[in-house]
Amino acid sequence: MARAILDGHGVPAEYPEDALHIAVAAEAGMDFLVTWNFAHINNPFTKMMIRQSVENAGYVCPEIVSPDAFLGDKT
Repeated sequence: MARAILDGHGVPAEYPEDALHIAVAAEAGMDFLVTWNFAHINNPFTKMMIRQSVENAGYVCPEIVSPDAFLGDKT
């Protein structure tokens, strides 16, 4: 699935470890993927392509969120 994410341009080809991170979470059935990686994973442009690649592979895409969003803003 990591290859599908890279091929679908969800993550830049130079960062296969980011695609693997997403693939492992999806294949493990995780509900959430919590990350500070706004450059390659947690941004509105890539999240749409990531979700499409994961769902095309027959998996449910985990919800990709920042730690702040996951824990709720405590300010």
